[in-house]
Amino acid sequence: MSVETAIKADVVSIDDILSHTVQTRSVTDAKIARIRAVTGRLRMLALNAMIEATQAGSNGRGFAVVANEVRGISTEVEALSGDLAKELVGEIALLETMTRRMATEARGSRLLDLALNAIELIDRNLYERTCDVRWWATDSAVVDCLSAPSEAAEAFASSRLGVILDAYTVYLDIWLCDLNGRVVANGRPGRYSVAGRSVADRPWFAAAQRLRDGNEYTVADIATESSLAGAQVATYATGVRAGGQADGKLLGILAVHFDWEPQARTIVEGVRLSDDEKKKTRVLLTDRSGRIIAASDGQGILRETLRLDTGGKAFGFYPTPQGDLIAFHHTPGYETYRGLGWHGVIVQKP
Repeated sequence: MSVETAIKADVVSIDDILSHTVQTRSVTDAKIARIRAVTGRLRMLALNAMIEATQAGSNGRGFAVVANEVRGISTEVEALSGDLAKELVGEIALLETMTRRMATEARGSRLLDLALNAIELIDRNLYERTCDVRWWATDSAVVDCLSAPSEAAEAFASSRLGVILDAYTVYLDIWLCDLNGRVVANGRPGRYSVAGRSVADRPWFAAAQRLRDGNEYTVADIATESSLAGAQVATYATGVRAGGQADGKLLGILAVHFDWEPQARTIVEGVRLSDDEKKKTRVLLTDRSGRIIAASDGQGILRETLRLDTGGKAFGFYPTPQGDLIAFHHTPGYETYRGLGWHGVIVQKP
């Protein structure tokens, strides 16, 4: 960008200032190098003139005076170029360092805002899941199916769960389980044949059995569920209790399987980045162990672990030795949902 273009631009960014600072340093270095080259040639010329004047004897004395003066001037110019290099170039280098720091601060602050936005969006989304599972566990069809088990009750419960799924497309399925872990009804029996299967080995089932009342819920880490065609799910579960009362006797477990992959992908791909930034930026969601559970580039999901250098802070940004800039924000939670210890993360290459 030329100086004229920069002045006429409606917006001058820190990157523009940095670019011109780097260009100024380059021009200064080049000009000082040329000055030193010229003074070097002058010194050589003065030396050759002194040699010629000496050989000319008395006839060369006047020329010797001129040659000596030229040598003195070249020495003075060399000293001035040295001072210029030391002072001006040093100031430009300091300006460049300060501008780079400002650029990093500005870029880091922006990426931090984007990381917060991503984790806030998923928190608000999952807060609704915690509400859904708890009130659906009080549905009369669900409670009656476990209170008085029968084929008719199971069929009606499946029908009722199917109606719920028709209205809530973010779920893959809803499973109603007895206390032994057997699925007695599900909302999409035509798609997922899970009725009669045991899920007693699922972490969310065991955790839900330990809940104190119907106001509590549990959620499993993001995982692939073999009984749902290997889909990535966030499973929320709570107890189904007698009479649909929060303090009623535990009758079984209701689990809702949130269709994680497309919902999470929408969030990480929807972060506001320019086309140029998208080429060098990864937007990530990581769980409490640092495992990547969503990535804008689709890489490393549920396989890659990112070790954040948080310094004990809930949010911040820092450069890596490789030159990447990493911004992170710990889950802030939403209303009664405290979050799961996840992070929104932005990794941007220089």
